[in-house]
Amino acid sequence: MTIVLLRHGETEWSRSGRHTGTTDVPLTETGRQQARAAAARLAAFDFALVLVSPLSRARETAELAGLGDRTAVDDDLVEWGYGDAEGRTTKEIRAERPGWDIWRDGAPGSESLDHLGERADRAIARALDAGGDVCIVAHGHFCRVTGARWIDLPPAGGASFALGTAAICELGFERERRVVSVWNDTSHLRQ
Repeated sequence: MTIVLLRHGETEWSRSGRHTGTTDVPLTETGRQQARAAAARLAAFDFALVLVSPLSRARETAELAGLGDRTAVDDDLVEWGYGDAEGRTTKEIRAERPGWDIWRDGAPGSESLDHLGERADRAIARALDAGGDVCIVAHGHFCRVTGARWIDLPPAGGASFALGTAAICELGFERERRVVSVWNDTSHLRQ
């Protein structure tokens, strides 16, 4: 059993480094091309379940990647609620709060990192119950936390997992141990 994580394609905000949580920012044309490029890489799987965030950038990515007819929208997969950091870059926030780090400090009005971890745990539980390979189409920080939780790291462990737009990751098993088999694979974008 493999859990495939697909981060949505590029948006204007992801390109400019703005924290994009629950704001429903659409894909750019580059993001659409990235999503289409993921289709061939994902075709090797026969997914028992495809879960997708309710935000349009994830739903459109799933559709363009050839998964649209099999998706189930899952509200737990929505991106981290960034509160006052929403729509702002790290550089802008650090001008007011030197040394600020979203993983350590959060933001006023933001969802707690522990709550994000609980949502990732629920998504993992649904995937484990699916009876086969699962694809989760979601967002950068959500996928990073899911990768951390898969290998029993705390949610803040996601800070150590870089993840590009339209990147594909594979979470699996080595014998009975949970492992990260593939992380931040963007090779399909270079073809």
